[in-house]
Amino acid sequence: MADELTAQLHAAMPFTAVLGATALKVGSDEVVLRLDWDAARCTSGGLLHGGALMALADAAGGWCAFLNLPDGARGTATVTSATNFLRPVTAGHVEATARPLNVGRTVIVADTELRDADGRLAARVTQTQAVIR
Repeated sequence: MADELTAQLHAAMPFTAVLGATALKVGSDEVVLRLDWDAARCTSGGLLHGGALMALADAAGGWCAFLNLPDGARGTATVTSATNFLRPVTAGHVEATARPLNVGRTVIVADTELRDADGRLAARVTQTQAVIR
């Protein structure tokens, strides 16, 4: 099942294949993506790069918003994204769990938690997705 979800993720958002993201759970109430720690995704000191974390969160939030589109809409696009980094990810993996915070006719707001392999909150992202008609 996860392989099928990951194939869907990469087909819908090709950058997620380049990033190395995998899909664990996909539904309108929650989308969970994973990114394994890899030295090639790090900044100095072995810290998983903030841009990698933000890209993972954007993908999770975007897919979550897409699954909550109102009738007649055909897609979404990120309008704003605010990230709060809370702790570094230095090993293992990070999981992004996106949930809809508000679903409207013109915008959808997603809240995404990024947790390390020990379940500790590493970052929190709130993003607004425009509804494309």
